[in-house]
Amino acid sequence: MKDYSIFDVIGPIMVGPSSSHTAGAVKLGKTAMELAEKNFYKVIFYLHGSFAKTYKGHGTDKALVAGILGFEPSDDRVKYSLEIAKSNNLIIEFCETEFEYAHPNTAKIEFHYLNSSVFYVIGSSIGGGNIVITNINGDDVEFTGQYPTILLKYKDKKGMISQISTILASNEINIASMKVTRSNNLATFVCETDNIITDKAKEEILRINEINIAKFINPVRS
Repeated sequence: MKDYSIFDVIGPIMVGPSSSHTAGAVKLGKTAMELAEKNFYKVIFYLHGSFAKTYKGHGTDKALVAGILGFEPSDDRVKYSLEIAKSNNLIIEFCETEFEYAHPNTAKIEFHYLNSSVFYVIGSSIGGGNIVITNINGDDVEFTGQYPTILLKYKDKKGMISQISTILASNEINIASMKVTRSNNLATFVCETDNIITDKAKEEILRINEINIAKFINPVRS
């Protein structure tokens, strides 16, 4: 059974009418942005379920865009995010779609670049301002964005998890959850931790030769 804090009961500090459609949507956009490369010129939001049906009325469009601009749910700029994106020459598109077996508040956030391939993140706003990320560029994952998170992609070989966990332990970073998936001789490693991921830990992980992609997310605590 999940342990609920007083913040789950009261709800997040936010701008907007709905924790799921506003606060959760901001977190979803911001987490996707933190996983993506930063020089994107266009973002397409594919919206499923109630996100697709009510995104304008509930402000989900503004919330998602606020997230990819790096705003927090409590930021007053959330309500002006569409105008801010336009002033920054960032192209924004919304498309209604359907995902099989997906949560009603699900979005696929697709980042477009001039000189590199499209990158996308799929995630859901599951209530109370909470989210879950379920897919990153075709790789099935599962993490909430509530905890500091490490995402790694590396050549699948023996000893990699041992190396990473040793680095975390030596930096007094405790593993809260971990999932590893494999495809085409590559492993995708997602780890949520109880402690902030320090710059020293990041540097030590990045020194592992076999790692191709590394992302580190330290969420802002409200």
